[in-house]
Amino acid sequence: MADHGETFESADAGASTTFPMQCSALRKNGHVVIKGRPCKIVDMSTSKTGKHGHAKVHLVALDIFTGKKYEDLSPSTHNMDVPNVARKEYQLLDITDDDFLSLMDEAGNTKDDVKLPEDDVGERIAKMFREEEKDCNVIVLTAMGEERAMDVKEAPKGN
Repeated sequence: MADHGETFESADAGASTTFPMQCSALRKNGHVVIKGRPCKIVDMSTSKTGKHGHAKVHLVALDIFTGKKYEDLSPSTHNMDVPNVARKEYQLLDITDDDFLSLMDEAGNTKDDVKLPEDDVGERIAKMFREEEKDCNVIVLTAMGEERAMDVKEAPKGN
């Protein structure tokens, strides 16, 4: 008798990077996966096709990490993947010479693998931290195994 051992792959304590949702349940400002990229829906419309056709949903979405525009057309009864998007705030401890952010969460755990973005967000982080020498909190967005610093704000003053 053959041994039919099962092998299971797991990621991050069993959490999936996406979950299915019916097209008709998607909403503007929600998230969706288009062409393998996590996107935020900026516009959507539903069109009824002929007598025997399915209603179609037209989605226009922006990649949450690159800002690139994607479009998709899908029957409203079909499922699409929705990315699990996490947003977490960290205290900025330092910016390394190779432009990585040294971050700390509320529990005191440090994180050193988030790159300083090469856009206006990165410029605001660097200016606030290096030039203005303010205590900063950086908001990091995580989805589908990618992370990016999305915003910065001045940390509230401690007691």
